[in-house]
Formats: sequence, C-alpha cells, structure tokens
Amino acid sequence: MSPEINYALLRKRMVEEQLIPRGISNPKVIEAFLKVERHRFIPEKLRENSYADYPVPIGEGQTISQPYIVALMTESLDLSGESKVLEIGTGSGYQTAILAELSKEVYTV
Repeated sequence: MSPEINYALLRKRMVEEQLIPRGISNPKVIEAFLKVERHRFIPEKLRENSYADYPVPIGEGQTISQPYIVALMTESLDLSGESKVLEIGTGSGYQTAILAELSKEVYTV
C-alpha cells in the first residue's frame, strides 16, 4: 500500500515555490490557489503530478494548464469580488474554480 499523498502540503509548496517567486503577489489570488484543490480536477492515475510545474493531461487530448500560467492569467484580470467573468474553454474546470473564488459570477463555455 502506498503512503497517502499530502495534497495540502503540495498545494502550499506550489504557491510558495512556483507562484510567489515568479511575481504572483495579489493576496486574494494566492489565497484562491491555496484553497482550490487542483488534484480534484486531474484523473486519479495522474494525481501525484497535480501540483507540478507543468500541464497535466486530463483526457481527450486536453491538458490542465501549468499552475503558474493559470495564476498569471488570473492575476492579470485584476478581479474585484463583484466581477462577472465569461470563460471560453472550460477544460477541467480548475480555472473556473479559481475564478469563482475571486468574482461574483462566472459563466463558462
């Protein structure tokens, strides 16, 4: 039996080692990345790679984007808690979950 993966620790390391050193500084964006469980958006057989610094396949030729790219795009939006967001290309839903933490409404296609 393999040891249980500590996803909370991996998520914290992702933020501290991949996002903040590259300039992600908005406290609300950082909080969203600490809260949203990226591993839940990745197929079970690949979950050990959930918080790695690269895109991960999610099936049907699609990938979940590298965490830093999601953070960079999100921070660039400069969302207020009252923002309404239209996301084109839902993919895994991870970006949607991050956006939902930072805005009033998210519409995704």
